Amino acid sequence: MSTRLPAALEVSALIRQVSSEGGFATVLAKGEPDSGSILVVLIENGANSRVYERMPQADGSRTWHLSRRDDPQDPTALPTYLERRREQDRDLWIVELDIARGERFIGLTISEH
Repeated sequence: MSTRLPAALEVSALIRQVSSEGGFATVLAKGEPDSGSILVVLIENGANSRVYERMPQADGSRTWHLSRRDDPQDPTALPTYLERRREQDRDLWIVELDIARGERFIGLTISEH
């Protein structure tokens, strides 16, 4: 039996947690409800965008890693990256969380990114 939560349930929980703390959360792309991967876009008041994805580790675990940051010199880089990831993996969920210190919702502290 797998200990991994279904992706749809995890996404729903993220949205509820962020909303309950006064933030805004939305699903940008729906993936496979049970086994889809989740990509989280964190922003603060519409700025400072960063993308986190879970990456497999040698021990079989999956931990969150910073994949991309907003590039002020190229405002199209982040949306292009999200489109490319979605094209590569149609099972991928993309969730945007707009709240201060959003890393805490995926189990990271500010010093970890």
